[in-house]
Amino acid sequence: MLWGLKDTEKSKFAESLSACECMWLQKLSVINFKNYSEAELSFSQTVNAFTGNNGAGKTNLLDAIHYLSLCKSYFNPMDSQQIKQGEDLFIIQGSFKKDEKDETIYCGLKRAQKKVFKRNKKEYQRLADHIGSFPLVMISPNDISLIIEGSEERRKFIDNVISQTDSSYLDELIIYNKNLLNRNALLRQIAVSGRYDPSLMEIYDQQLIISGTRIFEKRKVFMLQFRDIFNKHYRYLSEEAEEVELVYDSPLLLNDFPTLLKRNLERDRILERTTAGIHKDELSFTIHGMALKKFGSQGQQKSFLIALKLAQYSFLYQEKGFEPLLLLDDIFDKLDSRRTTKLMQMVSDKDFGQIFITDTSRERVESIFEKLKVEVRVFEVESGKLKGEANLPSVNNFVT
Repeated sequence: MLWGLKDTEKSKFAESLSACECMWLQKLSVINFKNYSEAELSFSQTVNAFTGNNGAGKTNLLDAIHYLSLCKSYFNPMDSQQIKQGEDLFIIQGSFKKDEKDETIYCGLKRAQKKVFKRNKKEYQRLADHIGSFPLVMISPNDISLIIEGSEERRKFIDNVISQTDSSYLDELIIYNKNLLNRNALLRQIAVSGRYDPSLMEIYDQQLIISGTRIFEKRKVFMLQFRDIFNKHYRYLSEEAEEVELVYDSPLLLNDFPTLLKRNLERDRILERTTAGIHKDELSFTIHGMALKKFGSQGQQKSFLIALKLAQYSFLYQEKGFEPLLLLDDIFDKLDSRRTTKLMQMVSDKDFGQIFITDTSRERVESIFEKLKVEVRVFEVESGKLKGEANLPSVNNFVT
């Protein structure tokens, strides 16, 4: 997480983390999760790799780890679709070591019921209270959506990073989205009934303004810090071959929120939705002053995405005081040898935390880390099963 920094910067950064915690995932157990009937894995504190053919279930194990950290799938927002076909529930449990203490995280879901999430047998009343306790960064081929999809994907990225370091931010985001739904419902009601009450609209506006302004201020401060971290990572990956820029754009940069809502009121009434606010914020990616989506090569886009995610890792590490988990999905097949070498040099840094990797080739994984002189524990996956895995978990063994 110190790549691209000057020696003086490294020293200052290390001093700030001299009393940091340590966090790593010791064990993962799953039942009826995606294509797994049951599996139990004990991990190395350094690098762990899941190898096997495409479709075997390697990425599903990464997704189970993602659940333990962020309470949801990285790939599919529908929890019920994670239950193995023909079964009625799934269970994921992880045993962490954090600051020399044992922590057990449990996630269970039965069809047509509420998801249950527990930490050391105590159930969370709000999943938001868990976010950030076990920070995680995932790099996946799916990340290309950050470049090619709409602005919502990029806002989600910002929100994901900040939420893992600031619990109040996530609360404000939940409140804002609720207030936005209420204001939009009022606009639709006005359109249907033809009755407009300015005082009622003012109340809805004020609710939106309070949470929206707080979110904007946090995003603005975050981007000032994050942009510098990202630039250092990209320069290292690209060997300073290109000039890239990360630009945060918000309508609140030019006008305060009350002014925006008043100015757009008539348009909002016509369209029956709120057309201005922090839900329209954008994160622009450029290369040599032009849109990365249109003018960046595949290699440049991949380097940009990896730098973005490694900047997320560095930011979380700096803010939390201990290394997040790093999940690398199908990286070797998607990168050329130069970028692979650069990335592996980064993640093999002695200060790096626990890493989980998927790849189709066991030999490739072992060869790469042998050259780097880094320990790697390899799990071979075949059709939702671990080769040679014994003592599979029982439902009775889970901490509930």
